[in-house]
Amino acid sequence: MAGREELERLALEVAGIEDTRARRAFLRANAALHHPLAVEAIYDEAVKLTRVDLARADRLAQAARWLAALLEDPWCRAQSLRATGHVFYARGRYERAIAQYEAALVLLRGLGREVDAGRTLSGALHSLIYLGRYEQALAWAAEARVIFERHGDRLRLARLDINSGNIYYRQDRFEEALALYSRACEELRSMGNSQDVAAVLSNMAVCSISLNDFAGALRYYEEARAWCAEHDMPLLVAEADYNIAYLHYLRGEYVRAIELYRDAREHCRFLDNRYHLALCDLDQSEMYLELNLAEDAAELAASALERFGELGLGYEAAKATAFLAIAMSRQGNTARALGLFADARTGFVRERNAVWPALIDLYQALVLFEADRYQRSGRLARSALRFFSGSPLAGKAALCELLLARLALAAGRPGAALALCRSALDRLRVTETPAVSCHAWFVLGQAREALGERELALEAYRQAHARLEDLRSGLRGEELKIAFMKDKLAVYESLVWMSQSSPEVAFRYIEEAKSRSLADLIAFRLGDLPASSTAPGALVAEARRLREEIASALHRIEAQETRPGEHAGAYVDGLRRRTREIGGRLASTLQELRATDRDFGALQNTGHSDLDEIRAALPQDALLLEYYEARGMLYCCVLGRDGLDLVPLGDAAPARESFRLLRFQLAKFGLGPEYIKAFEEPLRTAAAAHLAELYGTLIAPVRDRLTGSRLVIVPHGFLHYVPFHALGEGECCLVDDFAVSYAPSATVYALCCAKAAAPDGSLILGIPDRLAPHIAGEVDAVAATLPGARLFLGPEATADRLRRYGPESRFVHVATHGLFRQDNPMFSSIRLGDAPLTLHDLYGLRLGAELVTLSGCGTGLNAVVGGDELLGLVRGLLFAGARAVLASLWDVNDESTAEFMRLFYGRLANGSDKAAALGAAMRDLRARYPHPYYWAPFALVGAPFTTVPYI
Repeated sequence: MAGREELERLALEVAGIEDTRARRAFLRANAALHHPLAVEAIYDEAVKLTRVDLARADRLAQAARWLAALLEDPWCRAQSLRATGHVFYARGRYERAIAQYEAALVLLRGLGREVDAGRTLSGALHSLIYLGRYEQALAWAAEARVIFERHGDRLRLARLDINSGNIYYRQDRFEEALALYSRACEELRSMGNSQDVAAVLSNMAVCSISLNDFAGALRYYEEARAWCAEHDMPLLVAEADYNIAYLHYLRGEYVRAIELYRDAREHCRFLDNRYHLALCDLDQSEMYLELNLAEDAAELAASALERFGELGLGYEAAKATAFLAIAMSRQGNTARALGLFADARTGFVRERNAVWPALIDLYQALVLFEADRYQRSGRLARSALRFFSGSPLAGKAALCELLLARLALAAGRPGAALALCRSALDRLRVTETPAVSCHAWFVLGQAREALGERELALEAYRQAHARLEDLRSGLRGEELKIAFMKDKLAVYESLVWMSQSSPEVAFRYIEEAKSRSLADLIAFRLGDLPASSTAPGALVAEARRLREEIASALHRIEAQETRPGEHAGAYVDGLRRRTREIGGRLASTLQELRATDRDFGALQNTGHSDLDEIRAALPQDALLLEYYEARGMLYCCVLGRDGLDLVPLGDAAPARESFRLLRFQLAKFGLGPEYIKAFEEPLRTAAAAHLAELYGTLIAPVRDRLTGSRLVIVPHGFLHYVPFHALGEGECCLVDDFAVSYAPSATVYALCCAKAAAPDGSLILGIPDRLAPHIAGEVDAVAATLPGARLFLGPEATADRLRRYGPESRFVHVATHGLFRQDNPMFSSIRLGDAPLTLHDLYGLRLGAELVTLSGCGTGLNAVVGGDELLGLVRGLLFAGARAVLASLWDVNDESTAEFMRLFYGRLANGSDKAAALGAAMRDLRARYPHPYYWAPFALVGAPFTTVPYI
């Protein structure tokens, strides 16, 4: 008879034989396997493989069945049934798993193998749990407990505690579950059972999440990781890394989660842990979909799909396919998206999941609606509605009705749309799903407007707006807010459209639609700074904790709804009640913060900006021009200390076309110096023509209102890329008459003005190369001008130097190349001496600078996403604490930029404020370089004025 090691080796060889005939031939030819001990070895290896490679585990279960039949041994037959049951369980086929376990129990009881029967009872509990058969699960657990106690089997009693805790967990009896897990953990530690301790610690973390104890959950996960590292279990260390990353994702801490997923992925790749590597990809693809980063989401979903396919995990593979389909639809690839949705639907049907196929019908209907394929969209929406109407998922049924309402509006049937909206709102009164309620009121407003019921339409839009604002205040994380706002701008557009007769009301709605996430971030960052805040730290911490709880609850609701069991409806309802309760506590906490902290009270209430506070931030000789596009029309709010006008500018299409042509002209400077020299005058003439066209659309209608000498421009949409300071007629530009600066919103402008600047001192970082040889001379000149200058060049200009000296520097000047990623602006970066510094890195900085200058190509470029939010390096620096940022709107010329910086800092040294120094430098440079490509690329964003001498 072969030894145990030899049997294990043979078992692994069997697992690797894919062809059934070849596998049976191998079993037939190896007489060492024709023994009950061989079947036991095969069973043990199959159990191990169910967690990492289901295809190989299934081959071993088949081999065990074949050998049991060959040996005609009931014990071997029972082992093969158990192995098959484990494979069915791992594949989510719980009914078939239970059938195998029950057949094994009959054999084991007949053989008098009581302990093995107890092990089977305990191991079957998970399948019963997922089937919602809790009474049977508790009965089997009690029977197993009697057996193990009779035999004094402490190890299996501890494992049974874990499995019984899982029953309680599924019944929302979290305290009871945690008590059993804790008892099991203590017992397993005393026995030195390393792997089981790691497993139960992970269960305790999951239970703590359900109890909203995130600190406890993180503590248990970190304890599990340390335990696994101490006991040389690298695969479980990787699993703990994944779980810790998932916890941060669950809480809405996206930046930290991305970092942790990256580390966990590398660890899993090193260990060839394909299962958790695939889970990292799947989770992060879902996170990127929430962040509207469709390209990265698609890449990770495709990777997850490939890995889950190799592992034979059907449910996870179908989910990855669905995520890939969503990503394709967001990239405008409708045909590919619909094909993938069909594949995902087939996969979920194969896995006997009832919810996902209906959900995919709804997704496909939405994609088809956007593609104007209304007939098929309606068929799928009605099919999904039939399923969801009979399920506890009333929110999904409401979504189906709202899509059908939009289809009715498109078909010119507003009365039918009105009835569908009313039905959806009736459903939502039961489930109280705020995001869907917001959409329902908005579509109702559209139906009312189509029926000519203007006042009722306005009231519906106000109802949508109220729910939108409530949701925004409760969402944790700026990226989640941006994702949430992506399809909500129409609410604000409708309100602005219908409020034109009241400029102050329209202005409030316009402000609420602009850069709200950035305003919230800056306000919270100000609340964090001890020098500027009198709020109790506990209140700020409590507000953050409550936001994290809401984010976690929203994620858990979504996850539970797609895999509902018998108990899912009550569980989801409980989570929704919990979310509403937390939302109320968050609102109270924020109110208390506003009452106890003067700064926070003035700044945190960014959703309802006080017009007087914004006016107070404007100097007497300054005006703020805030642009907005609603329903294809451009508007300009002209705000000064003493008045506010709302001026319609006309159709946005001509301005958009003029801007497109201007960008085309500026892009020609990438064709090289010989081309530029040959066509210098035609290039200048063409650019001047497009700038004049934009002037005629954007400035001329309000020019007679522009008194004073300073302008703060708040753009909207594509206007964020327009160099307003260069607009003009003939030889005169706006910068000739005004000191021009920019802001993402009027509220962000006021927030930047409220920041306290750092003490005197300057930090200059320069990274010259062959493409930008003038950087060295530029930073030398800047260092000679600024007070207390610390200058670092090349490899010495590191991120660590920026982190160390940035917080104590009033001026920060960085001369290097910038990389703006239009596909994924969250990963835009500037190149430093040691590594790129990304937008994520900027969020971790603490700056108090009066001015941060990014002297390089495209450093001021932004992606304009949901909520008119800007994603780019300027955003990150404003969040980090800078009062103002000077950055470029397009790729700059190295030589003219060096000259421009000398002129700009020279003006600062002579006492000009930032905006005035910028305008003077532009005018000086224009005398030498008349084309705006050279003299007009830089924009000043944030607080442009100060009464404190700079230098």
